[in-house]
Amino acid sequence: MEIKNHFGVYGICYENGKLLCIEKTRGPYQHRFDLPGGSQEVVEGLTETLKREVLEETGYSLSSYSNPRIYDVMVQENGEDFAVHHIMAFYDIVLDFEGTQQSLPQEVLDGSNDSANVVWVPIEQMTQENASPLVLKAKAELRGFPELDMTSYKNWKVKLRNNGTI
Repeated sequence: MEIKNHFGVYGICYENGKLLCIEKTRGPYQHRFDLPGGSQEVVEGLTETLKREVLEETGYSLSSYSNPRIYDVMVQENGEDFAVHHIMAFYDIVLDFEGTQQSLPQEVLDGSNDSANVVWVPIEQMTQENASPLVLKAKAELRGFPELDMTSYKNWKVKLRNNGTI
């Protein structure tokens, strides 16, 4: 089996028992809650990626970020002959809600981006049926049970349609 590596930088914004999430519109995590963040661009450092991705996906600037850490998961989609080794850098983030929320980029508005809608989700409502592996890692960490070993998801099911709720 082929292994494809993917690295991304993600923000954990947790307040009052709720985690700030985005709704994925494409890819293996489509129609699931996911963390704001994503892949680095050429010559971009980790914190530059974090700032750019959070702004692009939420419309808010970062007020602060701290506590970098690394996790990984192995995801094999149902019926595929490859797996994705998803390596993720997490940062605790605070968003600048007092500033004006910037308009989301056109690619978010016209659906060509892979994320939409910013939502606050109570962590007890997050499950393997409605959340990405990244959100599940964050949930375990927030509950005090960080899974330091790589987690494997075999036969991961991509949700093909959304009935209005995730």
